[in-house]
Amino acid sequence: MTETASRPTLEAVAARAGVSRATVSRVVNGGEGVREPLVERVRRAVEELGYVPNQAARSLVTRRHDAVAVVIAEPETRVFADPFFALQLRGISKELTAHDSQLVLLLTEGPEDYARVGRYLAGGHVDGALVFSLHLDDPLPGLIQSAGVPTVFGGRPGWAEGTRGDTSTVYVDSDNRGGARDAVRHLVGLGRTRIAHITGPLDQTSAVDRLDGFRDVMVDADPRLIVEGDFTPAGGERAMRELLDRCPELDAVFAANDVSASGALRVLRDRGLRVPEDVAVVGFDDMLPVAEQSDPPLTTVRQDIERMGRLMARLLLRGLERRVPDEHAQGLGGAPSSVVLPTTLVRRASA
Repeated sequence: MTETASRPTLEAVAARAGVSRATVSRVVNGGEGVREPLVERVRRAVEELGYVPNQAARSLVTRRHDAVAVVIAEPETRVFADPFFALQLRGISKELTAHDSQLVLLLTEGPEDYARVGRYLAGGHVDGALVFSLHLDDPLPGLIQSAGVPTVFGGRPGWAEGTRGDTSTVYVDSDNRGGARDAVRHLVGLGRTRIAHITGPLDQTSAVDRLDGFRDVMVDADPRLIVEGDFTPAGGERAMRELLDRCPELDAVFAANDVSASGALRVLRDRGLRVPEDVAVVGFDDMLPVAEQSDPPLTTVRQDIERMGRLMARLLLRGLERRVPDEHAQGLGGAPSSVVLPTTLVRRASA
């Protein structure tokens, strides 16, 4: 009771600013129709008194919760072990923080988690959702559509180019196919002729696009030189062992991400093969904790993962501002549309 009584109220702010309670409410909750000198007096009083708006009351006025769900379609063991997710979450968090929105992290481990996430999104707790690492048979898109929550996807969803005809889908992705082509062309330019590919999980569009980029260059690639991985170090190790057992004469490997490449490097070292002298290795992502600390440091295709996260959040916020006009909108302007970021080959010692 003492704590509640000591918290400054709207009435106290109004008295300090010399304005009505209604004027304070409009300023605090982002309403219109208050002259700028009065706005400044109210803001000064809010700062002096340390007034914190009641979020429930603010939501009634703005119809906003200032919270965004980040839904990752992976188990927590994968999310917290892979630096890719940390980089993307950092970008999302920076953008949301800059716009005074909270991040609510939701992970999916099994069928019961999908139901839980669907109920949460439909319950009106957040303004929108950022969703990434989708798999082709993932129920999340249907649950999100049923919930009616504005959404931006990380990575091109499998239906985004014609399979469902949904032109309203907004996503942020990298040029996975073009980056893969650059990686394989680099290996060809080094004189390598028996180039293998460790894919990502082929129920994800990024892995499919990178495989397509590999095939764009290696048009007549031996099918034995392609092994499906799962974007994990253990998957890279397993795939590399399988490739060496199939084709011990291979002289280069393009791995679909850096952590898979790190697993491949361990197997090559265990088999007594020198990198790059015997086998050149190229990854994808350019996650510095992985690429620079590999032995040898990893040549890889750089995608700006943190920037992808920031753009996802920015596009979602832009869409929300268009849905709820506000005099304090952040100048995001314009209808959100999908973004594909360029990639760059970064040369280090592995190739």
